[in-house]
Amino acid sequence: MNYRRSVLILLIALTMFVGVGNAHQIQSSRFTAPIPLSLLFGGAGVTVAATAAWLAITGESSATARTWEEFVIPTTVATLVRYVARTVFFAGFLLVIVRGFFGPQIAAENFATVFVWAVWFKGVGLLAVLIGNPWRVLSPWRTLYDRLTRIEESEIAVLDAYPSWLSYWPAFLGFILGIGIFENLTVVPRSPAATAVVIAGYAAMMVLGAVAFGREWFRYADALAVLYRLLGRVAPVEFVTVDADYRIVFRPPWTGCTRPVERFGLVAFVVATVYTVSFDGFTNTPEFQSLLFGLRNLLTTGPGTSVFVYIFGLVGFVGAFIGVSMAMETISRSGGWRGAAVVFAPTVVPIAAAYEVAHNYPFVVERLGRLAAVTWSLAISSMEPLTLLGWLSVPVFWGSQVLLIVAGHIIAVVAAHAVAVEHYNTLSRARRAHFPLVVLMVGYTILSLWIISRPVVS
Repeated sequence: MNYRRSVLILLIALTMFVGVGNAHQIQSSRFTAPIPLSLLFGGAGVTVAATAAWLAITGESSATARTWEEFVIPTTVATLVRYVARTVFFAGFLLVIVRGFFGPQIAAENFATVFVWAVWFKGVGLLAVLIGNPWRVLSPWRTLYDRLTRIEESEIAVLDAYPSWLSYWPAFLGFILGIGIFENLTVVPRSPAATAVVIAGYAAMMVLGAVAFGREWFRYADALAVLYRLLGRVAPVEFVTVDADYRIVFRPPWTGCTRPVERFGLVAFVVATVYTVSFDGFTNTPEFQSLLFGLRNLLTTGPGTSVFVYIFGLVGFVGAFIGVSMAMETISRSGGWRGAAVVFAPTVVPIAAAYEVAHNYPFVVERLGRLAAVTWSLAISSMEPLTLLGWLSVPVFWGSQVLLIVAGHIIAVVAAHAVAVEHYNTLSRARRAHFPLVVLMVGYTILSLWIISRPVVS
């Protein structure tokens, strides 16, 4: 009861910071589709459904162990890259705190706001999709904890091992608050000081948690670590260590999505990721504004209404995935729905990854140009932001979004079919059980494409 009361108080407190959602598009206008939207949506849905049907009829299954030629990275080179990347990112983390509090309180001119919300949160996510999870190297809280362990000359875990009953729920809550609410629904991203407070506060929680429970705290409680690890499953490359060598292994993008997640808490995190990247885009549409102000007038709940809309939608998405898991197990007559949820949850990660890339790559590239100008101004002299998107026309931008989203959903279907064949043993049972998930994926495809087709409200 006390836990529920604390969560309610926290949600009410968040309404003090609620503001207009942040748009990540390249301009505030409607992007014209090169073909009729009805044909586009129908073609995208048929593409995903036809892919699933073809895989079911032919019985093709992607081997989870399939890889291609490996490239060996010399140990000295890998060590140097890790050291430089960690040092540079940690310097950026420190600069966020200093400039956030003492720099100009203008979002577009302050290193903290430009770096954190685009280059850090979104940019590292895009990097994870392309080359795998880099967060174990970049994490500033891991850097701080490593320094403490060197001082103590031993691992630190004051309260012993991480409690298994906590599972991934601390990371889930951190993702909901940090990405779902703070980033999308509050004025925090537009305030350098508030951004510094959020980053400093989160860093303190991560370091204190690691001091209490050891390194396992980072694996289960760091929302960014869990998010980037999930997105890294889609990467077509994987970094592995063999003896003292570092190797790059190339693989199909669905290979990492065929491994089940560890616990049900991670299932909820996966669904929250899919939902939140879609909700982020939805907040920029006129339909969201109409819904939001309509509910505010109806319920008289004020600016905090957007938080409750987000939570309500999240519950609906989690419920839909659980319902599909139940339907799959009922059709196949295999048993409990939790087993299906755990093995099939990773197969929807490509959906989140594809939309994350499609929705945010212009935002990240544009902010990289601005970050270069802000950093140069700090070190040398004033400089105009670099224009890195001059080559990107609106039709090319729109077309790239469509291609990325459809490709992500096809990868998800291929991964789901491979898991279904393995999980249900026979092809006939896999065909039947796979169908509800394909329907859900087609729905995600249509929803994602509809969101990117709508006008952008800044």
